Amino acid sequence: MAQTAVVYFSGYGHTQRVAEYVAQGAGAPLIEIDADGNLTDAQWETLDAADAIIMGSPTYMGMAAWQFKKFADLSSKRWFAGKWQGKVAGGFTISGYLSGDKLSTIQYFITLAMQHGMVWVGQAEMGDGTINRLGSNSGLMAQVGNTESAAAIPDGDLETAKKYGARVAEIAGKLAV
Repeated sequence: MAQTAVVYFSGYGHTQRVAEYVAQGAGAPLIEIDADGNLTDAQWETLDAADAIIMGSPTYMGMAAWQFKKFADLSSKRWFAGKWQGKVAGGFTISGYLSGDKLSTIQYFITLAMQHGMVWVGQAEMGDGTINRLGSNSGLMAQVGNTESAAAIPDGDLETAKKYGARVAEIAGKLAV
């Protein structure tokens, strides 16, 4: 059985809530990037051992949070050693507006995955107004108002997160040797 890990940064709890649903769908451990953009050695080892890595960050000012960017920069040691080549990758983000320039964040995740030689998995769910209501095919996008709590994230976005986590884990299982 393929192992999947979910690595994310959450500033106010919204991304964490989405990450929990992604991880539930994938049957994966959660790896939280701390407020200083760091992981422990054990967390890096979990990522290195995983067959799939699903990345998450809120979209702030049209891009992933600086804490996620620091994590990505620190992953260059893995890039240099080729440790993540051939792994399956996916990504998710949330913002306060329907667009909120979330696509920039997803494209950043895709670029990071491609630089590592990973295999990207997009969103397969057709938008029906509830599931994949934002119509993202590149990865998982969620939205909740800027002044709303994480508890206000629409159920459809959370169900989409669970389905996306399951999809990434399923693809990783098919590709695992």
